[in-house]
Amino acid sequence: MELRQCVKELYDSQVGVREVGGENRGASVEMYLESVGLGHSLAWCAAFVSWCYQHAGVEAPKSGWVPSYALQRKRIYQRGKFQKQKPQTGDVFMIWYHKLKRPAHIGFVDHWGDKWVVTVEGNTNDNGSREGDGVYRKRRLKKQIWAVSNFVSNTDRQK
Repeated sequence: MELRQCVKELYDSQVGVREVGGENRGASVEMYLESVGLGHSLAWCAAFVSWCYQHAGVEAPKSGWVPSYALQRKRIYQRGKFQKQKPQTGDVFMIWYHKLKRPAHIGFVDHWGDKWVVTVEGNTNDNGSREGDGVYRKRRLKKQIWAVSNFVSNTDRQK
């Protein structure tokens, strides 16, 4: 199976996961956090991305820290400009939070449209919070996206 399709099948299989028993809790959420060596009740959007990449065999940061995915050499899109290529299914997008002065939310690009991007993201909800309650498929305006990184390529496949 093609690697991007494998990543898509993994993140699609998680759509509908919800926190159970309080903020940032539940068996699936704790599984994502444990996959990056983090304990319970922490923000988990990046851990969700890492869990999916680990299970697909993609070489990417094993990290629950969003800025870990903002590597310049992997960035293909930033602030409205393509740097290397058009984002594709399985790439990761990041949202910049001015208050924090860093990217602080991450998820998968499912479809890159002309104005909208269909995403799959963990630790979000229907209103776009980075402190959400589950894994959702969403539509975001392109202007909300700070950067996109590509970790899915033949050279990034783990042996």
